[in-house]
Amino acid sequence: MAKDFKTRVREQFSRTADGYIHDKGFAGGADLEAALNLLQPGSDDTLLDVACGGGHTAMFFAPHVRSVVASDLTMQMLKKAQEFLSEEGRVDNVTFREADAEDLPFPAGSFTALTCRIAPHHFADVPRALKEFHRVLRRHVGRMVIIDTLLPDDPEIAEFYQAMEQMRDPTHVRAYTEPEWVQMVSDALFDVKHTAIFPKTHDFPEWSRRSGLDAAGVKRLNQFFIDAPDKIHDYFQIETFAGEVESYTDRKLLIYATRIDKK
Repeated sequence: MAKDFKTRVREQFSRTADGYIHDKGFAGGADLEAALNLLQPGSDDTLLDVACGGGHTAMFFAPHVRSVVASDLTMQMLKKAQEFLSEEGRVDNVTFREADAEDLPFPAGSFTALTCRIAPHHFADVPRALKEFHRVLRRHVGRMVIIDTLLPDDPEIAEFYQAMEQMRDPTHVRAYTEPEWVQMVSDALFDVKHTAIFPKTHDFPEWSRRSGLDAAGVKRLNQFFIDAPDKIHDYFQIETFAGEVESYTDRKLLIYATRIDKK
């Protein structure tokens, strides 16, 4: 099952790679600035960016560290990310590596810092990925920042969120609440030092099309939003005009944690 699912992930992101490269929402934001302040990267740091997507996080951190390895499950995404960074021409210390987050092809202790941004909701086994993060981080100095969509605590709103994400992108597995994230990270032998929540507003037409939905799929998803109960409209701040969804706002959770050394 996991192999078949990862094949679907590769196919999905191979088809939609261009959309992620050129989406400005990934290029910056308060979450990245907070990650930089928490990680405090320096010229001696080697950073791994897991599930790098369009390469925006790797490019953001590259000027602050000795080197960055940008890894992703999808080779086509890596090629597009490499082209993007080459065109930007701002950094020359990023290398790209095809890698499964749940089975990273790096020796233990290869990196001093790790980032993983807006990706774990696509992972089949997040706890396994976190154990890999622990393994490839160096003893005594290893630290990481994970940023991903926050699952609402309210069960009805959470159910809506899971449903609409899977309507948009069948490779979405699930999002997690803050307590769930803290528990998983702690179980993987990390010390959670800080969490923060950031709102993110999405342009609905752009967001829905980026995943490769056809016109009929976009229409179904639009109606799903329109028909949602008032409390879901309020929570996601859904903006509509003439029966069309214009935007909605979700929340991203940032977790900063340091590696606990095994005894």
